[in-house]
Amino acid sequence: MDIREKALYWHKKGYNCAQTVLAACSELTGLDEKTALAISAGFGGGLRSGEVCGAISGAVMAVGMAYPFTDGSDAESKQKIAELAKQCVAAAEEKYGKIRCSELKGSIDCNEIICFMAETAEKMIRE
Repeated sequence: MDIREKALYWHKKGYNCAQTVLAACSELTGLDEKTALAISAGFGGGLRSGEVCGAISGAVMAVGMAYPFTDGSDAESKQKIAELAKQCVAAAEEKYGKIRCSELKGSIDCNEIICFMAETAEKMIRE
């Protein structure tokens, strides 16, 4: 299964957009699927408030697992994940013109965004 198929598999099983992206990236991040689903559960629906799309949040989480910033004194890692997070958001904004769940949901199919953000995360992790 490619990354798009993995993400759609999780979405069809009833998981939210953040969960589907993070779980689809589990082989790339080393995060087991059960943990990925648990960590990202509250991020769907734009943090359940209509704000930043869950698929974008899931992609940022996946990239964060691949490029961890776990030492507060590691300025290089801090800068790296900050740049990558901005790139995730910018990719979505460039493609869709917006990043808020409440704005995206009415005009763009969630499956489209899920697939795009899973592919975006995969590309960033593999680079």
